[in-house]
Amino acid sequence: MNLKQLTYFMAVADELHFGRAAERLGIAQPPLSRQIKQMEEDMGAVLFSRGRSSITLTQAGERLHVRGRDILSQIEDTELEVRRIGQGAEGRLRIGFVGSATYGILPNIIKSFRANYPQINLSLLPMNNAQLHRQLVNRAIDVAFARPTLVDVEITVKKLGEEPLVLAAPDTIDTGPRRSASLAQIAQYNMILYPEYPRPSYADFVLDACAAKGVEIRNRVFTMDLQTALSLVAIGEGVCIVPASVGNAKRNGIKFLRIEPDLAQTALSVNYRLDEQGVHVRHFINIAQRVARKIF
Repeated sequence: MNLKQLTYFMAVADELHFGRAAERLGIAQPPLSRQIKQMEEDMGAVLFSRGRSSITLTQAGERLHVRGRDILSQIEDTELEVRRIGQGAEGRLRIGFVGSATYGILPNIIKSFRANYPQINLSLLPMNNAQLHRQLVNRAIDVAFARPTLVDVEITVKKLGEEPLVLAAPDTIDTGPRRSASLAQIAQYNMILYPEYPRPSYADFVLDACAAKGVEIRNRVFTMDLQTALSLVAIGEGVCIVPASVGNAKRNGIKFLRIEPDLAQTALSVNYRLDEQGVHVRHFINIAQRVARKIF
């Protein structure tokens, strides 16, 4: 039994009249009768009791009528779901991001996307750059917020903006009325760096930036992520160089200081596969760029 035959059967079962069913389907009665007869032969069951003036459903026909209604309803629902997903009205979007993105532009992008596409299910997954690259290539995520970018010929990069690096320091450090720290001061403390692996990573970006300014970081403490690094700063284990947006959120035990002279700028980008055809990704990228233009 195929879908065409089931549609024919349902029309006859609803009408209990071959002539009216044929008219409803827009076909002649003889081919309709042949299709029903073929169904009965293929299924090994008589579906209709044919009388001189009327037809009725057999017990087998009644069961197929009930099941057929469910099948056609499921097909109709499926078509609607697929159509809505194709139009971007429903579906899911898997978003990977570096931890520092949550302090800056990412929350605004998520809020804007949810406001415009409330039926899209969002999965938000924190990762480092190496994990973002691997998961994006493997199609385990659809979009990646990286710092600064993901480098791969199969990945499209949209730069969202740049911001300076600042120093996260324990609030027990006496800086007087100044809200800044010199490069020479930074070298005196343990430098908390993240992630510890895989390398190269944001940790190497910070070390390279310091080296370019002639600052040698001798006392290095490696940890896995930004949140752990900030926790270590708060208990006085050292200092950490972070994007300026991280300082937007107050945190007990930490003060954020400008670095003088400026150490470097760090960029945030949104990345997706070059062959990505999903409408959800296109909508999300457009909103991300629109929000970035307003903020940066």
